[in-house]
Amino acid sequence: MKATQLLHNQGQSLWLDNITRDLLNSGTLERYVRELSVTGLTSNPTIFEHAIKNSATYDTAIREEATKGTSAEALFFDLALEDLTRAADLFRPVYDRTNGVDGWVSLEVSPLLAHDTAGTIAAARELFTRAARPNLFIKIPGTPEGLPAIEEAIFLGIPVNVTLLFSREHYLAAAEAYLRGIERRIEAGLNPKIGSVASIFVSRWDVALADRVPPALDGLLGIAMSGRIYRAYVDLLTSPRWLRVYNAGALPQRLLWASTGTKNPRAPDTLYVKALAAPFTVNTMPEATLKAFADHGELGPTMPPDGGECEHVLARFDEPGVNLVELAARLQDEGAKSFSKSWNELMEVIASRSATFRRSA
Repeated sequence: MKATQLLHNQGQSLWLDNITRDLLNSGTLERYVRELSVTGLTSNPTIFEHAIKNSATYDTAIREEATKGTSAEALFFDLALEDLTRAADLFRPVYDRTNGVDGWVSLEVSPLLAHDTAGTIAAARELFTRAARPNLFIKIPGTPEGLPAIEEAIFLGIPVNVTLLFSREHYLAAAEAYLRGIERRIEAGLNPKIGSVASIFVSRWDVALADRVPPALDGLLGIAMSGRIYRAYVDLLTSPRWLRVYNAGALPQRLLWASTGTKNPRAPDTLYVKALAAPFTVNTMPEATLKAFADHGELGPTMPPDGGECEHVLARFDEPGVNLVELAARLQDEGAKSFSKSWNELMEVIASRSATFRRSA
């Protein structure tokens, strides 16, 4: 039995952190579902930027729209929705079988809206309506401006994947926004069963301090921070407030480990998969990480509910003078800027190809 199946059997969902039309057309995604226990996927502007720039698969659709004067952003969402609705249909049996717990795909609002609450709400509403799939998350960043948008989207019945979370405080703020949205639905007499995940970006912690910590601490910060967040997650799931909304029919907001590809060439390529094995969580893996874990991954003990030695490890990062609160804020801001950069590059790729096709028409 493959390690991916064993991990799935431990109660963790394995999602693919990738989407391309080639994955869909070739049957590769379907094979990952069948052979590697994949039960969902996520996307982001960087993934789509690479997919469209490095493949001619999208050229026919771009050519058809080029003469209509369609904007690059509108064309992108046309392309992305076509891919993701196909993927959502592929995962729909999983969604139905698990009663909405699993089988999700994700589409992000424009990263340029990361600090625009009203714009985010409007975009989330439009994209979810256009997709017309119950198992499609709208990704909204957990920035200060994103939090009220998350609450409002949940209240409106829009499933949300909260992104760009790095710390326990970030996670708890996202969970609070989700809870408020659910409680408002209950108070209004609406069905509270609205899906959500809270995505913790793991590897960026270690990248940020790669040259600033002693070798003994190399690669430990992201895992330790995840242990701290997991403890807060377990505590919150058993709190009276959460139990009340569950009793009213709400779905728990699951914790999702994101950015779990190993970026340090000295570290094992399945480092964050083995370390973050935990029931009732999701690990969304880059394609290379998924295949590596299926090929030679090993399972260890699951993450302890109390976070294990996480606080002891985190205390050791005080020695190099690292302020984890400030670093979390910086990582969130840098993550938002990175997605905006990929978004702008993506728009340039689409606009350039559209212009080329218009000239040759």
